[in-house]
Amino acid sequence: MNHKEEFLSKNQQIIFDFIEKAKEPLKAYSILFNVKKKGIKAPLQVYRALDKLVEIGKIHKIESRNAFIACKSSSCEISQATAFSICNKCENVSEINNPKLSKYLTNFEDDTGMQYNKYNLEFFGLCKKCKAK
Repeated sequence: MNHKEEFLSKNQQIIFDFIEKAKEPLKAYSILFNVKKKGIKAPLQVYRALDKLVEIGKIHKIESRNAFIACKSSSCEISQATAFSICNKCENVSEINNPKLSKYLTNFEDDTGMQYNKYNLEFFGLCKKCKAK
């Protein structure tokens, strides 16, 4: 068990373990259906655990899919700055961990002078496998 996980509640740990083993982003009700045998029976229990896991950066929410994915980046411990690439064809989702993008967005200010401290970006296109087909 790594250091961060020891502070998770029982429900958070069960849900995190399930999401981490998943091959694709999972919706909350799919998570609930699959963890019922472990004692998590109510949607509210799942949503509370998901909210906390997102808050501490263990998982991320893919807004366009209303689904959750485990964070794969060891340097990513925040939920305020996420970016994903999503393939339009095979729907593969991967977290983008690009220092240039992070640096640009950290200093980004729009025309009104608004500076942003939180973002959740999703880039859509074709992955290498689908482009090659």
